[in-house]
Amino acid sequence: MVLGTGSGVGKSFVAAGLCRLLSNSGFRTAPFKAQNMSNNSYVTEEGGEIGRAQAVQAECARVTPHTDMNPVLLKPASDNGSQVILQGKSIGHFKAREFYSQRERIAKAIRESYERLSASYEMIILEGAGSPAEINLKKNDLVNMPMARLAGARCILVGDIDRGGVFASLIGTLSLLEAEEQERIAGFVINKFRGDFSLLEDGLDFLEERTGKKVWGVLPYDRDLWIEEEDALAVENTNFRDPDKQKLDKLDIAVILLPRLSNFTDFEILKHDPSVQLRYIKKPEEVGEPDLLILPGTKATLADLAYLKEKRLDTKILDFADRGGRILGICGGYQMMGTRLRDPHGFEERNQGEIEGLKLFKMATEFYPEKVLRKAEDFVDSEIFGARVSGKLECYEIHMGQSTLEESYQPFGTCGAIHPSGKILGTYYHGLFDSGEFRESFLNALAQSAGKRRAGGGHLQSAGQLKEIHYERLSRLLLQRLNLNLLSEALGITEFHAVPQA
Repeated sequence: MVLGTGSGVGKSFVAAGLCRLLSNSGFRTAPFKAQNMSNNSYVTEEGGEIGRAQAVQAECARVTPHTDMNPVLLKPASDNGSQVILQGKSIGHFKAREFYSQRERIAKAIRESYERLSASYEMIILEGAGSPAEINLKKNDLVNMPMARLAGARCILVGDIDRGGVFASLIGTLSLLEAEEQERIAGFVINKFRGDFSLLEDGLDFLEERTGKKVWGVLPYDRDLWIEEEDALAVENTNFRDPDKQKLDKLDIAVILLPRLSNFTDFEILKHDPSVQLRYIKKPEEVGEPDLLILPGTKATLADLAYLKEKRLDTKILDFADRGGRILGICGGYQMMGTRLRDPHGFEERNQGEIEGLKLFKMATEFYPEKVLRKAEDFVDSEIFGARVSGKLECYEIHMGQSTLEESYQPFGTCGAIHPSGKILGTYYHGLFDSGEFRESFLNALAQSAGKRRAGGGHLQSAGQLKEIHYERLSRLLLQRLNLNLLSEALGITEFHAVPQA
């Protein structure tokens, strides 16, 4: 089991690497996280919803993602409330205390899912949540040490040295655990190290002497290694960058950073295209004149639309559209582009009622209790940005609302619409840019419309192909930087392999 000193220290990263390492060594392996909190989710083949991290880990293990790998997913809709996904399906919105009242039901589902996995796989890599030493939450914790006990798992504790205080975090976390829990901790992994390793050695010696636990390895901070984030954009990814100070020949694509932004992985693939500058914007003055403005998906469409209006970002968006700006709305962002949005029964946000949309499309959206969850294959062949855009899509839908177009529009695939101007489009599809064929056609049309030449463009690699390259890099990194003798002893394995074994 991979535990951490806190959220965002690298638990998912290390667990993913172990899944690929074990898969390469010939073991049928599955990931498991009892409870996740994330708006960055994934639709499984059976039409269920799990956290993106467990889908990534399943891909690393070369197995099909399943709802049993993440039986409880909390999707935050407000500061004190989340939609609860139990074994892939929504069971409603709950405040924190309301959720704790469901503890027995939740615990039963977790046990069932784990037992099914353990009966089907040789190895399971479990992941904790947050820290196992959160004293105020421990009595209701089902994810960390209780799960380790249920599975009989040895644990490694991961700390992030880049954020500072890693030795205090590791020692402090260990000291706050019960004696039996401390026994389960087999060792430490220090993540995101950069600099002169010799300056770290004294600290590692002290850590081992103080705790009696071994340091299993120190992992470098590799900014070029692309493993999709678990539940939130990294801070460095959201800092505003003035496009005027960037290379002017790049396509400037700006994404509105909504408070409840979901599935930001829709856009991360664009960072790997050398012809694109992707930036996230929070304030009206940051909008500027991008080549493309994206309204992304959101867990709370009505609340985030109200946020746009409060911050006067709606005015900026509409002014941009009036000037001929190119706009793409995805899922909740597409819903916002309509005439009105109705939530009469409070399925999304209690007592929200009705709100006026941006009126870029004559379209009404109403929210229902049944969530749409499905994988989709589609083909786009449309006039967009004054050019022909075509390509196969392999994408998915996750949304509560159903939209009805009140006027005839050119279709954008089978799940969206294109404004008569050809510059404004919306879709319910997530993963729109994962297909290399469609992404290339779309960016070429965008560049032509913007009067720019795509320097370094022409990459037809799919997101899946690119991720595979990085999964193998992650596996090799763990082979090089972890003490494999300690890992072998904990797992009862004789050797690990750098390449897949039959």
